[in-house]
Amino acid sequence: MAELRLERLSKVFGDQTVVRDLSLTIPQGAFTALLGPSGCGKTTTLRILAGLEHLSEGRLLLGDRLLADAATHTPPELRDMGMVFQSYALWPHMTVAENVGYPLKLRKVNGAARQKQVMAALEVVELGAYAGRSPQELSGGQRQRVALARCLVSEPQVVLLDEPLANLDRHLRATMEQTFREFHRRTGATFVYVTHDQAEAMALASHIAVMHQGELKQWGAPQDLYQQPQNAWVAGFIGKGSVLSLATRGDTRHLDFASLHAGFRSGDSGTPQPVLVRPEHVQIADEGLSAEVESCIYQGERYLLDLRLRDGQTLSAFHHSPVAPRESVHLRLTQGWRLEAA
Repeated sequence: MAELRLERLSKVFGDQTVVRDLSLTIPQGAFTALLGPSGCGKTTTLRILAGLEHLSEGRLLLGDRLLADAATHTPPELRDMGMVFQSYALWPHMTVAENVGYPLKLRKVNGAARQKQVMAALEVVELGAYAGRSPQELSGGQRQRVALARCLVSEPQVVLLDEPLANLDRHLRATMEQTFREFHRRTGATFVYVTHDQAEAMALASHIAVMHQGELKQWGAPQDLYQQPQNAWVAGFIGKGSVLSLATRGDTRHLDFASLHAGFRSGDSGTPQPVLVRPEHVQIADEGLSAEVESCIYQGERYLLDLRLRDGQTLSAFHHSPVAPRESVHLRLTQGWRLEAA
């Protein structure tokens, strides 16, 4: 096992740069998500890692082993990586066991040894009883688990997953998320997981790389990205929240109640700065900032309020009971996070 290092990777198709100057060190054994909207370059990055795309510039290393640079390209089968595709990529003319055992067949592992490894991989994903079935007889979730078992059977150092839950319904996604956690725990492999769903990334990953327009915008633990986004784009993409323009002073990025409310006072000489305020840090109170309720949406365990302040700025809040639209309320902002200026 070894860390995976991306050093200033770039990928150009024609006159379009899809990945630009991407540097990232993925720790050994980490569950890393490449997160971003469609077209941000995350799947192209995954394909570069897998060896399915040649990089245009930069270097890719697994530990001290150079996998690719502008002059070197290690073929996919020699990278000690496994890949799980969004489409499952199972062969319909093969049984479940034959699909799972195909990587071993390519390695000339035959007979009882191959059968033992195939059945062990199928037992991990709880499909041992389905070894003789055709993929067409399985549900979407079962096919995804077959693809996982095929990846597991070759015991790769790195597992690459390209939007693996995109074709599944919401209920099945929750079940498969638990399967991925268990799969990661059992293998100890380094996972690189591509998704556009921030809730999915936050639930699964130990590290998240947020990408936008081919560039890395922020890298860190899920809680750090949520609590301390670097800029307004990351703040808007990760979780719910409102970016307010407030006259703040000093260099402290974490703002408390006093600092936030002082930023709204007329005549304050501080410089307007973008400040993120999450809904859970906005409270309906007996006194405070005046606001009008624009909408109230029931979310099951709570209500989501959209609010407009007197100066025209908007923000959201969670509340335990419904509040009628157009009702006037007072707000208490308990904390905020100063963002980098655009």
